[in-house]
This record gives sequence, structure tokens and C-alpha cells, in this order.
Amino acid sequence: MRSAPARSRAVQVLISSRPISWINTAFPFAAAYLLTTGRIDVMFVVGTLFFLVPYNLLMYGVNDVFDYESDLRNPRKGGAEGALLDPSLHRTVVWAGVITATPCLVVMLWSAGTGHPWSWVVLAASLFAVFAYSVPGLRFKERPVLDSLTSSFHFVSPALYGLAVAGASTTPQLVALLIAFFCWGMASHAFGAVQDVVPDREAGIASIATAFGARAVVRLALALWALAGVLMLATEWPGPLASLLVVPYLVVVWPFRSIDDAHSGDANRGWRHFIALNYGVGFLVTMLLIWWAAIRA
Repeated sequence: MRSAPARSRAVQVLISSRPISWINTAFPFAAAYLLTTGRIDVMFVVGTLFFLVPYNLLMYGVNDVFDYESDLRNPRKGGAEGALLDPSLHRTVVWAGVITATPCLVVMLWSAGTGHPWSWVVLAASLFAVFAYSVPGLRFKERPVLDSLTSSFHFVSPALYGLAVAGASTTPQLVALLIAFFCWGMASHAFGAVQDVVPDREAGIASIATAFGARAVVRLALALWALAGVLMLATEWPGPLASLLVVPYLVVVWPFRSIDDAHSGDANRGWRHFIALNYGVGFLVTMLLIWWAAIRA
């Protein structure tokens, strides 16, 4: 029987993977693959599992390890929005990510075979972005604008991989959908960075929000969400209905459009609503995808 300290350490490692956000990476892959192939097979199961847990453990766990010093100054850390890992767990978290990811990657690469070479490129780029965001020497998270671009790629790349390994055909409508998703991801990261302006500056960490200021970045996020909605109008029916799904994000974030840097931490209220909103919007997106599949069945 495991000791209480061992269970506590396991829980901390799990928290570092942000369970509340697992669906944000697993769902894009699963939806892209299933809607393209119409089948549930080894690739679907293992790929979904990989993007559900190991991928997030690598992405967020590695980030928590290298952001430990700055996280000490951030009141948001220590819960669902990010673990405040004890230094004794840093090596454990990294190894947990590597050990859980490796078997999945082996199976995924074997299942993909040589028939879908682009899937290898997309997967390699996805994993590179996961580490490049946080590791010293690259630290894309401290390069304004590149931080939001990379963060968005973290969520879009599972969908790209699902499409690539499934052999999907590229159409203007699909491109519009993916760009809309990318805009949504950039907006989400940019707005999320606003609440950390003060602790990030105190820690000497650059971000899109510290570089351009809270007010400008909130307005940029609003513009990106609006652009995502417009782009969805160019997708196949019933895709255009998804343009309405950006409205709740605009409503939630609009009150912070004039927030200044000194009060940027107040944006956390909007961020908490944003996290909850993702689940409701995700449900509606699922219904639209089922509708789309039914029309073409």
C-alpha cells in the first residue's frame, strides 16, 4: 500500500499536467482523426490517450519545472491553474512525462507507417513546440508574440496531426477552420497572459502582455476571437453556426478592454469564466461536428 507522502507526490505530478485542460488537446486530435477516417482503431485510441495525459504532462509539467522561481511570486499557482512544484519533484515530473509519452509515441509512429510522412513532421513540430516554450535557451514563452503563436500551436497541432495521419484532403474550408482555431488559441493565450503582467515583470519574464501592456493585449484578444468567428463563416455547413460561439468569449472579456497594468490581476476573474466557458462551447462544437458527420453519412 502506498504511503500518504507517495500519494501526495503523485497528486502533485498529476496536477502539474493541468487535468482541467486535458480535453483541449485530446479532443482536437480525436475529432480530426475520427471525422476523417470514420473508424476507431489503435491510432485513435493511443493518439487520444497521448494527447490527453502524457502530452499535457510534458507541456505543463516542464513549464512548471522551469518556471518555479517565478511561480513562487504568482498567487494563481498551486492549484488548477498551475502546480507549484516542490523542487524535489522536478526531475520526477519530467521523467513521468517522458516515460508515459514514449510507449504512445512508439505505437503512433508504428501505426502511421510510411504512408503518411507529413504526420511525422507535424508530430515532431508539435513536440518541439512543447519543449521550446519552456526550456532554457529557447524559452519561446519569453518572446512576445512568439509566445502566443507557440501556445496556440500546442492546441492546433493535435488536430493537424490527426488530419495528417488520417490522410485528410486540404480544402479552403478546412484551412479556414484551422486558421480560426489558431486565432482562438492566440486570443486565449494572450488574454491569459494579462493576469500575470505584475508577477511576470517582477520576475523579469517577458510576454506578449508585459511587452504591449494589459489594455492593448485584451483588445488584441477580442479582435482575434472576432476574426475566428468571421473565418468560421467560410467553413462547410453547419460550420458557420460556430461563428456564434465566439460571442460568449467576447462578452466575458469585454469588461476588461480598458484594464491597466496595475490592475491586470483582476483579469483572473475573466480567465476563470473563460475556463468554464470552454466546456460549454466544447459541447456545442461537438454537437456541430456530429451534425456535420450526419449530413455526410
